[in-house]
Amino acid sequence: MKKIIKIEGMSCGHCQAKVEKVLNEINGVEAKVDLKKKSATVSLQSDVSDTTLKDVITEAGYEVVSIEEKKGLFGR
Repeated sequence: MKKIIKIEGMSCGHCQAKVEKVLNEINGVEAKVDLKKKSATVSLQSDVSDTTLKDVITEAGYEVVSIEEKKGLFGR
């Protein structure tokens, strides 16, 4: 499953790297952060709650605006 997390407060490459690092430290998570889009694309290999994702980002000093499941082709 993939999720898109919209994040406020990132302003530089250091911020991007920090958010990517805290997300990738969660077991079963592979994350890529896009600074320009102010979002993270997260691939979940195990069951990780939205609360867990939000908490690690918040603890790192950033604000989670939304978490949405990424739909595949034709919304499936």
